[in-house]
Amino acid sequence: MAVSGGAGAAKQYLAGGLIDEPEIHLVPVLLGAGVGLFDDPTLSTVTLARVRSIEAPGVTHIKYQVVR
Repeated sequence: MAVSGGAGAAKQYLAGGLIDEPEIHLVPVLLGAGVGLFDDPTLSTVTLARVRSIEAPGVTHIKYQVVR
């Protein structure tokens, strides 16, 4: 299953314990303002373990496992 909707939706799913393996596609583009994914106090109990990271020109794919 994939979650769409940006950082706000992902935060809600993570806080609700509904995501087991988040995968982030990090594309560094300067857009001005944005929402940080991991800067929310409600996610302080969520622990992530990196499973893999793949670097490519212009993007980094990072997969995590939620440790409960």
